[in-house]
Formats: sequence, C-alpha cells, structure tokens
Amino acid sequence: MARVLHNLFLFLVRLALKIRVWGYWSLIYGYCALCTTAALLKLCWNIVLRPTTTFQWGTRETPPACLNDTSLGTHCYVRIKESGLRFHYVAAGERGKPLMLFLHGFPEFWFSWRYQLREFKSEFRVVAIDMRGYGESDLPLSTESYRLDYLVTDIKDIVEYLGYNRCCLVGHDWGGTIAWLFAIHYPEMVTKLIVLNCPHPSVFTDYTLRHPSQLLKSSHFFFFQLPRFPELMLSINDFKALKALFTSRSTGIGRKGRWLTAEDLEAYLYALSQPGALTGALNYYRNVFSSLPLSHKHVRSPVLLLWGERDAFLEQEMAEACRLYIRNHFRLNIISGASHWLQQDQPDIVNTLIWTFLKEGEGRKSYRN
Repeated sequence: MARVLHNLFLFLVRLALKIRVWGYWSLIYGYCALCTTAALLKLCWNIVLRPTTTFQWGTRETPPACLNDTSLGTHCYVRIKESGLRFHYVAAGERGKPLMLFLHGFPEFWFSWRYQLREFKSEFRVVAIDMRGYGESDLPLSTESYRLDYLVTDIKDIVEYLGYNRCCLVGHDWGGTIAWLFAIHYPEMVTKLIVLNCPHPSVFTDYTLRHPSQLLKSSHFFFFQLPRFPELMLSINDFKALKALFTSRSTGIGRKGRWLTAEDLEAYLYALSQPGALTGALNYYRNVFSSLPLSHKHVRSPVLLLWGERDAFLEQEMAEACRLYIRNHFRLNIISGASHWLQQDQPDIVNTLIWTFLKEGEGRKSYRN
C-alpha cells in the first residue's frame, strides 16, 4: 500500500510540473498572439493615416560627430578566439588602473555610457562595449547565438582579453541582466556590481507572473518573439517607434533631467538603422524564455541598484525584492523623477551615487589586480 501511495505521489508531482510548464508556455504564446494582433491593427492604422510614408525608412550612412568625440575615449576592437566574434569598445583612462566595464541595454550601444566614460576615467580604466549584435560588434545571424550563457561568456572573454581577472561591472537594462548573471556565475571576477533599472532575473520572472500590471508593461517581450514583424514595426515611418522610445513624454529621456539632443538621437538611429542591427538587438528577447528560471541565483559581490522612479517598463516594487538574492552588502537608491534611461537622464546624480558606493567598504584599492 505504501508503495502504491508513493508512486501515486510521484505521478501527481510530475503531472503538476507538466501542467505548470504547459501553462507557462501557453501564457507566452497566448500573450504573443494578443500583442501581434494589436501590432497589426496599429500597422493598418498607420497605413490609413500615412499611406505614402509608412514604409519609408533609410539607413544612416554617416555617423554623427558625437560618436567620434575624443573626450569619450578611443575606439578599439577585439576578436575573441573561442567565439570568433569581433567586439567593438570605447576605452578611456590609464591602462593598468582598475577596470570598470559598462554593459548597455536595448536598444542602445556603447554611447549610452558617454557621461560615465568622462566621469570615471580619472580613477579607472573605463570600457564601454558594443555587445554581441549591437553597434560595430559582430552580428551573428542565428537566434541561438544570443543564448544567455553565450552573452555571459562574452563578458568573461572580454575582461580577460583586456588583461584583467576582475572588474567593477556596470549594467543597464539588458546589460543589467547580463551583469547579474555574470556576477552569479563568476563571483571572483566582480569586485562590485552596479545595476541600473534592471531587477535580478529571478525577481523579474516571479514578479511578472504574479502581477498583471507588470506583465502588461512587459508585453514587448512577447511581441519580440515573432520573426521579422517586430523589425518592421520598429522601422516604419523612418523609425518613429524608436524615436518615441527615447523622446516621448511617457517613456523618453529628460522628463526631469537632460534632454536627448537631436545629435544624440541621430547617433542611435545611425547604429540601429544599419542592416541587421534591429534583428541582433531583438534576438536577445528571442532566447529569454528558454533560459528561465535560473538554477543558480545568489550574488556574492557588493551590489548597488539604481532605479528611476518613473520607469515606464519596470515596476519599482521589484527593486527592493532583489535583496533576497544578494549575499553581500546591498544598496538601493530610487531616483525621483528619473526615467528608465537613468544614466543619460540623471547623469550627475547617478555618477555621485556610484562614487559613494565605490568608496564604501574596502575602498578603491580593492579594484586593483
């Protein structure tokens, strides 16, 4: 009798797991279909309103002058032997100083860290990379090439190529996700972790599944699973959606901080209008659901989490929940009136808070190899 009950229990456990997995993927594909329908309606409405301009967009041929500003650093390239990929990065500060590595988010590139490159080069070797599929870095064609483990390995390879065995790691948005994962899997290589407007991946997963309001704000995750159609929607009307992302009153930069200049915006359009650029950026999303939940979750480095109070994409309650997964000092700063694009929106406040965090505990000497 006991054996029968035991087998029944195991059967029910397996059945519950299968139902949970089925429900998870049903939610993803169902919401994806809903988002697709909404996007199709939007496209049809655009065609009605602007029949001659909807499908007009162009590749920017010449980079704006701000991308060649020598005060930001030197443009460099590295080819990683293991992956065969070439990465572009901008570096400033003396070689041999502690490494501060910056990872950008979607849909950005190294330029999003311009204010921090100038600020921290006095004490650090600052490096802002174009991540795989972005900017002047190589753009693998396969969606499979953007798995989270590959993206994390890219950072390890780049740090080692630069001649370091550890760094102060700074990430925003998708770069924040990779920074969290890198700190989880390579704790010995992260002296301090600084994340801007990006929750711990496990916090994001758990919170989103339990809060419909965040699920709605994350609808782009589901829409971006589709092939080709998201690229079209981001391109129509000469990249109107991308322009709105950075400049609109609801989601854009500068509601209480610095406005994005016309030249700054053109820098983003230059990078994202290149052939295949949008596909590379969107491929990050196309692998995310198969990579969660995480098997390892705890972060053992000191962590600074900076959060814009008026982030249009992420609810603030997730920020405090990140504390559950940190096994070291954790500092959280909510910046009043700031948007999702925190390091560009409020650079002076962000830089001051980073300096304060860097000076805590062991001090700057702990960053030297």
